[in-house]
Amino acid sequence: HLIMFVFMSGIIFGAFMRIMYVNMYAYQGMRVVEKLEEMFEQMQADALSFGDEKEFKDTSIAFEEVSFGYEEQLVLDKLSFRLAPNKIYAIVGPSGGGKSTIAKLISGFYKLNEGCIKIGDIPIENYSKEALMKNIAFVFQDCKLFKSSIYQNVKIGNVNASHEQVMRAMKQAGCLEIIEKFPEKEHTMIGTKGVFLSGGEKQRIAIARAILKDAKIIIMDEASAAVDPENEHELQKAFANLIKNKTVIMIAHRLSSVRSVDEILFVDKGKIIERGSDAELMAYESAYRSYQQLYAKANDWRIIHE
Repeated sequence: HLIMFVFMSGIIFGAFMRIMYVNMYAYQGMRVVEKLEEMFEQMQADALSFGDEKEFKDTSIAFEEVSFGYEEQLVLDKLSFRLAPNKIYAIVGPSGGGKSTIAKLISGFYKLNEGCIKIGDIPIENYSKEALMKNIAFVFQDCKLFKSSIYQNVKIGNVNASHEQVMRAMKQAGCLEIIEKFPEKEHTMIGTKGVFLSGGEKQRIAIARAILKDAKIIIMDEASAAVDPENEHELQKAFANLIKNKTVIMIAHRLSSVRSVDEILFVDKGKIIERGSDAELMAYESAYRSYQQLYAKANDWRIIHE
């Protein structure tokens, strides 16, 4: 009987332990679901509302007393400025100063704390979501390509484009020499079961996608920062085709890429402390001039030590 009692006690104990763990995991699962629901509700509350305007009157951009922050941290505080249409602007300044935040707000990624952003003198919340997606294109430093063919990756920019239009965009972005390396040309697969491309080659495909999209406003977040020298020349030609007759905003860390833009905005701690052409800002003891001098010294140091 004692042996039977010990045996049954072990079985009962094991059963109770299983029940306890099931209840514990069920409780943890419920807490995770509740947390996800809270996060989703918060995202919905913070999301930008959209209107019915389907077309941009023009591509001028205005920030009017804009304040914005992530949670409790205020990044922009009553920021006001205006950008004229069909010009190329560079936003420079220290990391964390608000450069990328400005670009994301223009695209309608986040709801403002205060103030108003206008495109063509119309608040962006008056535009439909489709209008913003159609007329604003992003080119990131770390561009994302899908596990599909090169052709399909480009055609995402305009799913209704013809084969001729896709190939023209690829030619303008300098992609033809990329696809010529592969037997299946533009139908070459990218990713796990396909080929792997260099950073510069991926960028050119992303630019072809943006060219095909033909958006009126182009936002480039340091799109050529990590590109190897072999690809840089082709990439610059691709950029030239992409930004032709567009309103362009470049988020720049590599200051050599901003000298020829129409206007430079120096952003620090959520404020525009200087703006002007490269020649204008280099003509006096500006923060931009100090940055250019530091950048030149850093390049000299790298060349000497390589």
